[in-house]
Amino acid sequence: MTATDGTDAEMTTPTPAPPDPKREALRKYSGLLLQHKELDGRVRAARDELRNVRKAFDKTEDDLKALQSMGQIIGEVLRQLDEDRFIVKASSGPRYVVGCRTKLDKSKLVNGTRVTLDMTTLTIMRALPREVDPLVFNMLSESSGHVDYSSIGGLGEQIRALRESIELPLMNPELFIRVGIAPPKGVLLYGPPGTGKTLLAKAIASNIDANFLKIVSSAIVDKYIGESARLIREMFGYARDHEPCIIFMDEIDAIGGKRFSEGTSADREIQRTLMELLNQLDGFDVLGKVKMIMATNRPDVLDPALMRPGRLDRKIEIPLPNEQGRVEVLKIHAQKINKEGDIDYESISKIAEEFNAADMRNVCTEAGMFSI
Repeated sequence: MTATDGTDAEMTTPTPAPPDPKREALRKYSGLLLQHKELDGRVRAARDELRNVRKAFDKTEDDLKALQSMGQIIGEVLRQLDEDRFIVKASSGPRYVVGCRTKLDKSKLVNGTRVTLDMTTLTIMRALPREVDPLVFNMLSESSGHVDYSSIGGLGEQIRALRESIELPLMNPELFIRVGIAPPKGVLLYGPPGTGKTLLAKAIASNIDANFLKIVSSAIVDKYIGESARLIREMFGYARDHEPCIIFMDEIDAIGGKRFSEGTSADREIQRTLMELLNQLDGFDVLGKVKMIMATNRPDVLDPALMRPGRLDRKIEIPLPNEQGRVEVLKIHAQKINKEGDIDYESISKIAEEFNAADMRNVCTEAGMFSI
């Protein structure tokens, strides 16, 4: 009886279920996926580290090259003998017949080009840009600000004439070629002080995508012989290299006065500067993209050689504004002022007879000062 009960108990014990293959495969997949993500993170970290090491290696290599490399001599190309040989003048004075690097563009090695020469073989290594006086860079960096034509009152006819002479040849030179005429090289703006001559030049520079060199003529004059003429040459050379370019010379009577036989050494230096300016005006192409604007309060003292057609082809008078012009100028300057009620601009314009544009602006300033 007892044995029979034990046998029955052994027969009723449950057997363990066989493992599910799907669940086992899913568990293995999850483990491998985690392992893959971990390895992927390690690979990315190793790549970042390799990139940083390469940057450090390149920087170290450049530093070593800079420490080990020798300096180069600055020279000037005088003449090309044949396809591979040039006559150059070193900065120290002597002249050499040298070759150039095979990768260098030989078409750029024209007469007068500044180049670097290898210290040992004197081979031309590369071409350098034109040497420019720092004063010329200061002329270029002086921002003209944004001046719109609508902010100039009473000078509609003068704006049209200036745009025809400067803007049209720069933007559409093919029109002059089709007609068969030479466009103006330069324009002279003359008139009483405070009438907007400098403002017109700034407006032209603001509305044309061109480089703008602003020069005060009195700043060119130097006490050392030849320095002023050299500055004129470098100024025009820089303008030719950075076309399109507008050169604006304010107060041109400082160097453009009539020449006379007697005078001090300073007067002779000013005359040499004027002769260099005349030479440069004759030198650049009429269809080139370099235009000249000059301004003065005293056109009667200018040298006739400077005033002749072919140098300054157009003379534009900037007169005192008339009654309607004074109203326009007054409205322009009164736009930004906080006003109360209506203002009778016509009555103010009639009272302000013989006022220039600067005086009309001063009227608005004084009105604001009284309100304060």
